[in-house]
Amino acid sequence: MSPQQLSFKVQIVQQCYVADRPKLLRLLKKLGASKNNKAKIQSLVDAISDSIQKVQKRHQQKPASNLDQALPFYHHRHELAKAISNNQVVIVCGETGSGKTTQLPQLCLDLGLADQGFIGHTQPRRIAAQSVSSRIAEELKTKMGEAVGYKIRFNDRSDPSGFIKLMTDGILLAETQNDRWLNQYSTIIIDEAHERSLNIDLLLGYIKQILPRRPDLKLIVTSATIDPQRFSSYFSDAPILNITGRTYPVEIRYRPVTQDDRDRDRQQALVDAIDELMQVAVEDVLIFFPGERQIREAADKLSKIYQRDYEVLPLYSRLSYSEQQKIFQGHNKRRIVLATN
Repeated sequence: MSPQQLSFKVQIVQQCYVADRPKLLRLLKKLGASKNNKAKIQSLVDAISDSIQKVQKRHQQKPASNLDQALPFYHHRHELAKAISNNQVVIVCGETGSGKTTQLPQLCLDLGLADQGFIGHTQPRRIAAQSVSSRIAEELKTKMGEAVGYKIRFNDRSDPSGFIKLMTDGILLAETQNDRWLNQYSTIIIDEAHERSLNIDLLLGYIKQILPRRPDLKLIVTSATIDPQRFSSYFSDAPILNITGRTYPVEIRYRPVTQDDRDRDRQQALVDAIDELMQVAVEDVLIFFPGERQIREAADKLSKIYQRDYEVLPLYSRLSYSEQQKIFQGHNKRRIVLATN
């Protein structure tokens, strides 16, 4: 490879938009085998220049981050920024309420990691991908589907010129079929990795294989405090950063089954539990169910009984996006949210 070709390769790898690099490297390879180089060299120079200008334009247009100073994450931001900048793989161990899910993509934005490609951010569930993208877009003061978007099964609200893309881990796994080296991404955040679903494990294994071929790709694996050392060991002792959480006191009340309760069905037991809570204070209530059918049955009964005091809102994956977003909207009445677990 001539010094000129080596200079082109360095420019392509270090300065060009990630998704443009495979095409530019192919042009460079053809250049070495071509006899009439002058026209091809100019074509390559123009293509490299266009790609670099795209990166510069993205840098100028990216939204300003808005890190929440009230979250524990904020106090670890410098430590996290240093670790992400100096390592290809970082394990972030964050407790519930630390803010890692909404703040990490914004920190990556500040580090310039979205200038050359997407910050991809996976969630185990569709509802989480939608709600997290909506929250990040709100914090960045941008419209959903522009700088921040999401992609789930049958619904793609991401913009090719966007910066942060939320998706389910299954979607990212499916994208590997057409984008073998994940060339549209400069950074990938695998959130809630401790859940260890089949999709998460396959993704971690796949990305580990391509990291040597993509030295520019950053991988951030977030986990609860459940054995993060295993993730670190898998990625050649990647550094682990711990973020404390922000939790609230929880009082656990048991309702033992008595002889009088043996003929009571589940719906009546639910009503009795809500009545007991109302004697303490009329507050919002979150109830978990094993499936959609149980939620619909409970919603029908509770809506009739508590229509004066509560707004009853079901929450499961097959609901439309607008129906799911109701739980995040402002309201005057107290709410009973019925969600799958």
